[in-house]
Amino acid sequence: MRSSSPPPGGRPPGKTPSGRKPFRAGGPRPSTPRPPQDKRDERAREDRRPAKPAAPAAETPAERTPERPVLSLAARPERSPETRSPAPEGHRPFGKGRRPAREPRPEQPRPDVDTPRGTVWLYGLHAVAAALQNPQRRLRRLVLTEESEQALAALAPKPWPIVVDHTDRARIDQLLGRDVVHQNIALLADPLASPSLVQAMERPGPVIVLDQISDPRNIGAIMRSALAFGACCVITQDRNAPDETGALAKAASGALERIPLLRAVNIARTLVALKAAGCWTVGLDAAGRPLSGKDLAQRRVALVLGSEGEGMRRLTRETCDELAGIPMAGSAGSAVDSLNVSAAATVALYELTRR
Repeated sequence: MRSSSPPPGGRPPGKTPSGRKPFRAGGPRPSTPRPPQDKRDERAREDRRPAKPAAPAAETPAERTPERPVLSLAARPERSPETRSPAPEGHRPFGKGRRPAREPRPEQPRPDVDTPRGTVWLYGLHAVAAALQNPQRRLRRLVLTEESEQALAALAPKPWPIVVDHTDRARIDQLLGRDVVHQNIALLADPLASPSLVQAMERPGPVIVLDQISDPRNIGAIMRSALAFGACCVITQDRNAPDETGALAKAASGALERIPLLRAVNIARTLVALKAAGCWTVGLDAAGRPLSGKDLAQRRVALVLGSEGEGMRRLTRETCDELAGIPMAGSAGSAVDSLNVSAAATVALYELTRR
């Protein structure tokens, strides 16, 4: 039987001398008893009293150090550039509260403001003059200098169907870029709508088919030659050919407004459709027999040109009715064994129209 009497110390088991239960880890933390109200008022009055400065401790001779002069920012010695440590690459120091100076950015065209989506900047004297005279072209903005206005009026007589915005050359450089040869004339317009193949075939003359020619300047030069030799239209592939751009229009020198530019999804199927329309498809290739305009005088020809690097693709080559080439008199034993694709198109069109 357990005894309920307290142990010889006068305190019950499991309690501290103050009569409280000891703190055990994991259990509730014991609360600290608050002092009486009069004690708390006395402590508050003591806290509001100013603190007395502490008496300085006596310094020993060993602990005494000589006084050091305080240098202000104005008296701080300036280090010479030779003694300064080199700054890391790309580091640009700047003072407190100041932002580092930014390098001025070059003026670039702002397509979101100056070129709305679905529009194109045409530039160059002949390209803009032809666009102003094309009723199918929707015009939006004409920017030019006063000097270039006179030259443009000589090619396209006034009145023009658009209000002129006079500016300087620097502004046109900002719109188009400094590397563009714009002749101080720029015209913002919508791209031309592409007619159907049936509508384009109503025009007389041979048909030009371009198989994956991606340089817009070559396409523009081919369109210029096609207009000069009375071609019907120019057909390019929809995916691997450039869109209508200012570089293409300037290289065409006005031919983009006067000869249809069609886009075909599949070149081989387009050649089949041209055969059904009565065209004789001739692929221009160096391995074919020499091209003769007299032999093709009684036929309507669809001239097929391949890319300058790889030429015509296999399926395009097999779909053509025949392959013909341009004889090169000085190509034997020389590095020049072919022509640029635009130059080859010009020679082939001249041969086809020669009687």
